[in-house]
Amino acid sequence: MEKAVDALMTDNVLHHFLSIYYLNTVNYKKLGDFENYVFQASKDGEELILRITHSTHRKLEELISEVDWMSYLRSEGVKVPKVIPSQNENEVEALETCDGSVFYASLFSKAEGKPISVRTPEFNQELFHAWGRAVGKMHAATKSYVPSPGIVKRMQWEEEELLTVEKYIPKEDQLIVKNTKDLLNLLHTLPKNIDNYGLIHTDIHSGNFFYDGKDIQVFDFDDCCYHWFASDIAIPLYYSILYKFKEADPAELNIFGRIFLASFLDGYQLENEIPGDLEKQLPLFLRLRDITLYSVLHKKIAPVDRNPQLLEMMKSIKDRIERNSPIYLG
Repeated sequence: MEKAVDALMTDNVLHHFLSIYYLNTVNYKKLGDFENYVFQASKDGEELILRITHSTHRKLEELISEVDWMSYLRSEGVKVPKVIPSQNENEVEALETCDGSVFYASLFSKAEGKPISVRTPEFNQELFHAWGRAVGKMHAATKSYVPSPGIVKRMQWEEEELLTVEKYIPKEDQLIVKNTKDLLNLLHTLPKNIDNYGLIHTDIHSGNFFYDGKDIQVFDFDDCCYHWFASDIAIPLYYSILYKFKEADPAELNIFGRIFLASFLDGYQLENEIPGDLEKQLPLFLRLRDITLYSVLHKKIAPVDRNPQLLEMMKSIKDRIERNSPIYLG
């Protein structure tokens, strides 16, 4: 999290939101603070997830449209967390801070199952199949989604502020700026229709779902936007490789990629038709994720706070962007 936002995120802010959702104000646990502050807290003995977002990251209407889509998906049988209203019956609560900016909070049920690491035995073809099936079911459902009355639609993919890379990366990285613009121009030529484009999660990596041995339940819909379905297939592959192969032989990496995609797509097509031109589009969206990840790491983590492992990862990402090469070549 940016240091300026951290300075505003006081105990008073946290306890205000804990209280307004009737949560235990003593026993709670911080789970994360990269783009949002995420806490596990309890209410009547049930563990719930409280997310607090600063107005520099999301507007109120964006958060309201996010939970509207989540509720729709849940009504269609997609396994996503339940949105829990506050004592004021609001799905998003707001609190103004001393500098006039605002913190927003939403409360969700805790996902069923357990977290999965790329190092655990469960990270296997059975999981990849369940992962693909969950994404396919989400895509099948989103084709019929219409925002509720008064709800502002989530942004289109190109409105992602991280794609304005020159705001965050070093000035000397001009080749990255050029290659980003070239890729964006290419993506704008891709066809869009109801079977390949719509409101999607955009960030379904292994850190954003729990697994119960049979099904996965996806959470963290913060980045949802209108995008190509192929991107939601590229992202699981991207992060599986990034997390699992920090120092890998390219041949070993590509073998894993083929195994992953085969199982993932077998599951996906049980729920939804595989998007056309996936084979051609996949490398483009793998490259796009390199760009947004490189941008957000520069935005969120000051140079002094970057450890050697992170610096090495950023160097690899930068090299791929400059070569216009995806993390997985197929």
